[in-house]
Amino acid sequence: MRKEKLLELKKYVEELRVVDKIQEKHSSFITSVPYTFKLNNGLFIKREQLIKNGSDGSAVIIMPVTPDDEILTVIEPRVFTKLTVAVAFPAGYVEANENIYDAARRELKEETGHVVSELVLLDSFYQDEGCSKAFNHSFIGLNSICKYPQKLDAGEVVRYMTFNLKELEELEEMGYINGANSKLTLAKGKEYLRRKCYNEKI
Repeated sequence: MRKEKLLELKKYVEELRVVDKIQEKHSSFITSVPYTFKLNNGLFIKREQLIKNGSDGSAVIIMPVTPDDEILTVIEPRVFTKLTVAVAFPAGYVEANENIYDAARRELKEETGHVVSELVLLDSFYQDEGCSKAFNHSFIGLNSICKYPQKLDAGEVVRYMTFNLKELEELEEMGYINGANSKLTLAKGKEYLRRKCYNEKI
């Protein structure tokens, strides 16, 4: 790990870590809708579906790679984790009537100001199939270049940094990358990059 990168990351972690919390009386962002389902074998089961901000919560996650083979990450408060801050990849919800590629480009631009020349779909998966319809999509973005200022939503706090692939593996081992979406995207992204590198050599 480059010393200056680790120092910069620790500065952001210290800046964004939670130091206090106040419980609110009501939240309108996440709601739970109860259902009873009848199975084909005649049994009935009760389940609840989580709704996020009026939608199913489907999201995109983007692993952007710069022209010099650095990988763009975001550092954000993740207030319910042990550290309360996490290193992740740019990500966000798919809006109504938006295709996943447009959603990925929009979220990347909003969170980091970066644009990519190409998006490659790595995988699609349910985030929590026990209580949610959220179907997430992991991408790798090629030739990621910063062209715009950040355009964050109200309440969003996002810092961003680049690391090389080996450093990302170290950050995962150190516990900075700990979300399932980021871990899966990193694993699939490494597989894609190593396969691409091999193919270019033969």
